[in-house]
Amino acid sequence: MPPRIRETHAMLRALRPVLDGQSYVFGSTADDAVLAAALPDALGVFREEEGVTLILEREKAEALGFDVGLPMRRIVLTVHSALDGVGLTAAVSSALAAESIPCNVVAAFHHDHIFVPADRAERALTILEGLQAEAEARR
Repeated sequence: MPPRIRETHAMLRALRPVLDGQSYVFGSTADDAVLAAALPDALGVFREEEGVTLILEREKAEALGFDVGLPMRRIVLTVHSALDGVGLTAAVSSALAAESIPCNVVAAFHHDHIFVPADRAERALTILEGLQAEAEARR
């Protein structure tokens, strides 16, 4: 496994965002039957007091009865950022916010995953590629 990067500027230089071709939906359920049907295909799961949040491919979410009105696309930041690294989420979300693009960030062990509205995904990818290029230029 590559070494984990902790320093903000180094994380941005190594950002290498990749746009996933699939559309996803965030949904929540407290229904055990729906949860059991969704878990094998869930990209992400998080337990909250109100229910279990699931990140599902749009088609699976629709088949299970979830609201699919806000399809999201995932941009994987392929940098191997450390869990205790500082500044990556702030830099990415700030760059997208400056262009009025909302994002939901899921930090996993190997990579960070940025979910943006599907209709803004290409623009978001361009912004993140620009953020990386800017960081590389400031070496």
